[in-house]
Amino acid sequence: MGTISKDRNTFWGSLQFKFGLSYILVIAAVLVLLNTYPLRVSQDLVFRSKENTLQNSVSVMVYSLSGLDRLTEENVAAAMAVVEETGISRILVTDDAGKVLYDTRETGSAVGEYAVYTEIVQALLGNDTFTCSYQGGAFRSRSTSPVLYQNRIIGAVYAYEFDPEQGALLEGLQYNLLRLSALISVVVLALSVILSRALTRKIGRLLTAIRRVREGAYSHRAEIPGRDEIAQIGQEFNSLTDRLQITENARRRFVSDASHELKTPLAAIRLLTDSILQTDNIDPETTREFVADIGQEAERLSRITEDLLRLTRLDSGVLEPAAAVDVLPVLEQTMRMMSLVAQEKGVELTYTAAGDCTVLGTRDEIYQIIYNLTDNAVKYSPAGSTVQVSLRGAAEGVELTVADNGTGIPEEDLPRIFERFYRVDKARSRAAGGTGLGLSIVRDTVKRRGGTVEAANGPRGGAVFTVRWPRMKGGDPS
Repeated sequence: MGTISKDRNTFWGSLQFKFGLSYILVIAAVLVLLNTYPLRVSQDLVFRSKENTLQNSVSVMVYSLSGLDRLTEENVAAAMAVVEETGISRILVTDDAGKVLYDTRETGSAVGEYAVYTEIVQALLGNDTFTCSYQGGAFRSRSTSPVLYQNRIIGAVYAYEFDPEQGALLEGLQYNLLRLSALISVVVLALSVILSRALTRKIGRLLTAIRRVREGAYSHRAEIPGRDEIAQIGQEFNSLTDRLQITENARRRFVSDASHELKTPLAAIRLLTDSILQTDNIDPETTREFVADIGQEAERLSRITEDLLRLTRLDSGVLEPAAAVDVLPVLEQTMRMMSLVAQEKGVELTYTAAGDCTVLGTRDEIYQIIYNLTDNAVKYSPAGSTVQVSLRGAAEGVELTVADNGTGIPEEDLPRIFERFYRVDKARSRAAGGTGLGLSIVRDTVKRRGGTVEAANGPRGGAVFTVRWPRMKGGDPS
């Protein structure tokens, strides 16, 4: 019972019920207007027609009697005999006292009696009257007018018309309107149900998809046919869900990779500390080596943590205010620091610069970009090789290129080289002390400032990384 009651409440408050009810109310108002306005107009037209016709007929009768100085039964009958047949149901002629002198009704004639009709009284007072009503399927019209002789009222003429034919026409019109209204009601009711169901079915599918995605089914899509606004909302929802699924997959992969990366140095630290604690009479030299290894792993944890925090800031959009930065001094500082690392590995590090190299950003960001790219190139270049860094400013922007002549990047790995924790050679990368986040930091930092970064293999081997910043124009990148 509880489920049935809930379903009923849901239906009464549903959009389908509201749409259907609104359609029905609008059409009901139209049908009420259709069944009242034409009938009203038709009645008014008949009333006006009756008024004109009956008053004209009465005027003719009054004119035929106006030449008499006194009305009697004989002279009224003679005068009325010359009046053409008008088809009026009943005609009465009275004298100035209201006594009936002429009556066309065959049975129950009122000749010799006094007529006390309101209309006749008004006519004897000098007023023309007309009344018309519709009842019982017929029109009943009454018209009176005084008979004057030398501006003296000597009698009155009363005409009464009973017209069932016009009433039958009006009833036929009313019946046809009712049939038409019934047909329209059925069609509109069916259309309102069909249209409201079609509309709410699409909304229902969209709601179902939203609930499924809210529950974690990010692969679910809303299948909404058509090209209307609801279908467009469904397409936007699917697009949003695609991005949400990509983000969720990236988040899960990131959490998994981050956990794995943090787990490795933590496991090494634990192993080293256990070795120190469990080894009796360990000599100072061995202890010193173990402690040095623990320090290296702790330093590696620190680098991973710093890189993760930097990526978190980039993801959240928390950036320092940008300013115009000349890249050349930053490049020179980085080259001085990296030259020592390159000498230890036996790698030749060179750089060139030309043009105006001012970009929008911060000095720390520029340093991090150049340092990460150069550090990667030096780490993965064999002894005796060369790493070339070039900086060029032009009308279209500022371009930084870092190229080495090492083994290069496999073609299948190029599309994923900027993914977080992605490594071409995992064992070699960890041995070199890399965190797997440097290139991701470079890409996100450059992208946040409106630039681009690309990775490719050089024509003579080795990897080539190219960073492009937009051209400065009026203190802003164009």
